[in-house]
Amino acid sequence: QVQLVESGGGSVQAGGSLRLSCAASGRTFNDYAVGWFRQGDGKEREFVASIASSGASVNYGDSVKGRFTISSDNAKTTVYLHMYSLKPEDAAVYYCAADLFGGGSYGARDYKYWGPGTQVTVSS
Repeated sequence: QVQLVESGGGSVQAGGSLRLSCAASGRTFNDYAVGWFRQGDGKEREFVASIASSGASVNYGDSVKGRFTISSDNAKTTVYLHMYSLKPEDAAVYYCAADLFGGGSYGARDYKYWGPGTQVTVSS
């Protein structure tokens, strides 16, 4: 069982930045792909970014390309989502998810483990 916890959410003005963190309780992300997804009010869950278990590839959703960056620390204990130039439409609950030996899928169904989410609010 992999327990994930997100942190770093909060309120920011449009144009601002936030860094979200995802940690796995008692373990590292070795051999796990990690994805970030978000779900705004009344919206479907949306793929944001992912990093493959190998660390060799990253993927981004079209709406965040060029503004968000996914990374992990060298020890693979934490995966970060750096969010820049935030827009009101980026407001959502952000979830991290893990997929054993995954390639960084865009699909939420490919991830077995999920965190409870962290709220991001962006004011205009």
